[in-house]
Amino acid sequence: MIFVILSVSLGLMILSSLVMGAASLLSKKSLVDREKSSPFECGFDPMSSARLPFSLRFFLIAVIFLIFDVEIALLLPMIMILPSSSMMLWSLVGNFFLVILILGLYHEWNEGALDWAH
Repeated sequence: MIFVILSVSLGLMILSSLVMGAASLLSKKSLVDREKSSPFECGFDPMSSARLPFSLRFFLIAVIFLIFDVEIALLLPMIMILPSSSMMLWSLVGNFFLVILILGLYHEWNEGALDWAH
């Protein structure tokens, strides 16, 4: 039984290695041409860069929003479990969760991640 499992595993590893090798050999791209990789503007050279600069501030605000959104989504079901749990344990867990949420918000505010004007 062990011999069958080992031989099948070895066969699958060899087969997957062959497929990956064939894919890498067949997918070689031709040399990159400057004209083909540049943006097209009616046949003329572009006046400015086609790429817009990425706003790191916007990305940080979006990540902070997602983190706090997930935390709120985890906090909302606590209302549903209130009747089936002890009031002391429920309030302890809820307050602990809110303290972590407020400390995270204070840390982000203190680091200046929420200042959009800079």
